[in-house]
Amino acid sequence: MPVLTRLIPSPVVVDISCGAMDDLAGLLADQRISASGKLAIATSPGSGLALRDKLAPVLPGADWYAVADGTIDSAVQLADDIKGKRYDAVVGLGGGKIIDVTKYAAARVGLPMVAVATNLSHDGLCSPVSILDNDNGRGSYGVPTPIAMVIDLDVIRDAPVRFIRSGIGDAISNISAIADWELSHRVNGEPVDGLAAAMARTAGEAVLRHPGGVGTDEFLTVLAESLVLSGIAMSISGDSRPSSGACHEISHAFDLLYPKRAASHGEQVGIGAAFAMHLRGATEQSGLFAEVLHRHGLPVLPEEIGFSVDEFVKAVEYAPQTRPGRFTILEHLDLSADQIKDAYADYVKAISS
Repeated sequence: MPVLTRLIPSPVVVDISCGAMDDLAGLLADQRISASGKLAIATSPGSGLALRDKLAPVLPGADWYAVADGTIDSAVQLADDIKGKRYDAVVGLGGGKIIDVTKYAAARVGLPMVAVATNLSHDGLCSPVSILDNDNGRGSYGVPTPIAMVIDLDVIRDAPVRFIRSGIGDAISNISAIADWELSHRVNGEPVDGLAAAMARTAGEAVLRHPGGVGTDEFLTVLAESLVLSGIAMSISGDSRPSSGACHEISHAFDLLYPKRAASHGEQVGIGAAFAMHLRGATEQSGLFAEVLHRHGLPVLPEEIGFSVDEFVKAVEYAPQTRPGRFTILEHLDLSADQIKDAYADYVKAISS
């Protein structure tokens, strides 16, 4: 008997709406994630305190844990703190760092994890990966996908706008990442998961083509849905391939070469995606990327985030070393520093015309 379907790892429930956080207890009970309300809730000691004051009365059975930072040590500490206390689930309430720490801790103790995002800075909210700082810099750790995803647009709207802009850059970069995946398929025969690619590309195109801005609920809903879809696409493929190509290699290079000066993840991958599209000869798409990024207040040139042309060239040259084994337009072209500099000059001319 042939297998005609496959199971897709994804959240049991995704709630993206205004006021979604207000009914968190009811949602968890209705979905049989936690009927008793016995929850471990991890949040930051800073901005998370205001949300704790708001949620604590409707979650009387919950215990609250402050997470200091996004390190592997904090994730292990959280796991040790909640181990053996018979919680129904672990809730990560906050931005990317809190959610990544909570995903890892929940996996370590074998509990389902609920992600309650307070900003839309990147596509890791619903992904099967935790990005945590460690002694060697930063590591990616495989974890189960959150069992529930809650995004309250009222809370998102109150977050600093730079977080929303960062998410825009990360979502749009999917299109460049898929182009890299397809390039590797043509050149090396690397298998492409068509469903994962379709979801990631659709997510990126939805943000790229949306006429709205960061101040509207309609746009924030599309952005939130796109970031969730990107995470599910990574779950389907089993790695970050649908959302990470040359764009992310360039961003990782910025992080490693200039750790104290790196900009936001979305700003860096946005620039990386626009430049990577130019490198592969897709000048019209590269120009559209630059136009949309600028419209949303994102940079399109490294100088706009404090890096010189020579520093950018160095980052692009170093980028392939950040993901050994991953094949993108950078590995395919294998450009020298002088060739990268010439390509960058052409890129600047093309997006300025």
